[in-house]
Amino acid sequence: MIDSIAQTEGISINATLCKAQCGKGHIGNTPVLLAKPQTFMDLSGESVGPLTAYYKIPIHHVLLMFDDMDLPCGILRLNQNGGHGGHNGVKSVMQAFKKIQDFARLRIGIGKPPGNMDPKAYLLQTFSSSAREKVNISLKEGVEAARLLTSEGFFESARHFNLKQKYKHQKVDYLGFGRKNC
Repeated sequence: MIDSIAQTEGISINATLCKAQCGKGHIGNTPVLLAKPQTFMDLSGESVGPLTAYYKIPIHHVLLMFDDMDLPCGILRLNQNGGHGGHNGVKSVMQAFKKIQDFARLRIGIGKPPGNMDPKAYLLQTFSSSAREKVNISLKEGVEAARLLTSEGFFESARHFNLKQKYKHQKVDYLGFGRKNC
C-alpha cells in the first residue's frame, strides 16, 4: 500500500531512519511521511514508535496500514481506534505508543486461510490470480482513502469510504430484471 501511495503521489522512498524506509512528500496540500518498517512485522512498533517521536508526529495523525484476515480479500476498512484484534504488528505499535489506541488504521482484507491451513503459511503464500486482482483494486482504493483522509479528515472520509467498501463485492439483482452490479 505504501508503495502504491508513493508512486501515485510522486513520493520517493529514499531514506532509512528508525529501521524504516521513508519518504517525505505531500498528498494534496498535506505534508506526509510514508514509512515502511524493515523489522519483522511483529516488531513494527520498534520502527513506528521512534519515527513518531523523531518527527514529533502526534499519534492521532498516524495512519497504520496492515493486512487483516478478518476482512474478505480486497475489502478495506478505515477505523479510528480499537484494539489490536490479535494482530501482532498492531500490538507492537500500540506498545510503542504506550497502549494509546487513538490512531487511524487502514485494514486491508486478505481473507481467512482455507480449511485447516496454518495462518502463517497463508500469509506467506502468493495470491491467486483472482485474489491478486482484488488486491490490485484495493491498492488503488487505498490511495483514494489516503487522499480522502488528508483532505476531509477522519470521520467524513471513513463514513464515505467504509460505506463504499461494504458492498464492493456483492452482486445485486435489480428488481428481478437480472441486471447485475459488479
